[in-house]
Amino acid sequence: MNAHVAPPVERGETVPDDLMRAVEATLFASEQPMSADQLSSYLAGADVRPALAALEEHYRHRGIRLVERGKRWQFQTAPDLAHLLRREKEQLRRLSRAATEVLAIVAYHEPVSRAEIEAIRGVQTASGTLDVLMEAGWVRVAGRREVPGRPVIYATTPEFLSHFGLASRRELPGLDELKAAGLLDPVDEAYEELVGGQGPAEQGGRTNEAGEEAAVITSSDSAPLEKRRESA
Repeated sequence: MNAHVAPPVERGETVPDDLMRAVEATLFASEQPMSADQLSSYLAGADVRPALAALEEHYRHRGIRLVERGKRWQFQTAPDLAHLLRREKEQLRRLSRAATEVLAIVAYHEPVSRAEIEAIRGVQTASGTLDVLMEAGWVRVAGRREVPGRPVIYATTPEFLSHFGLASRRELPGLDELKAAGLLDPVDEAYEELVGGQGPAEQGGRTNEAGEEAAVITSSDSAPLEKRRESA
């Protein structure tokens, strides 16, 4: 039987060691992103972090990249080549205004309970709203809060980070970025209410169909994130 002969290595290219090749093959064959601990467990307890760092650098300028999203590693195509891959039909998933509001609250305040979500929104949250976000894989049950009644608390998922291209929640846009993008309206009222400040000024409010005044934060798809309060 003929022995396998490895192809020659180009000049200036570093020969990967066996662990790097094993990590690369495991991630390539995996149907889901994998954490460093999962990879280590799969590869007999090996310390895979140096191999992951080396592979991340190796693929940095290639057509596919090794990226970490929510502490899980996966291969993805380079962002600058996206225009070459937009030939398949995309399945659009449009969220309702309520779902957009709830997703934003969970992302910025997690872990958060339904009661806390409703306190921020100022209205009751239908059970179906959270179900939609969990079915999309963006929100998960994170446990129970250790207070009387032990309410269920919710948090975002690694899939949420991956979908929006975030390495962690630290990359969520801050107040200055949202203000610069024109996504806060009006800024002062929305910010004061979100941080628990005194009631917003009486001027500049909007009245919705229920006769409630609202301070509105608009998202990038023009679905407003609305915090309602009773009219004075």
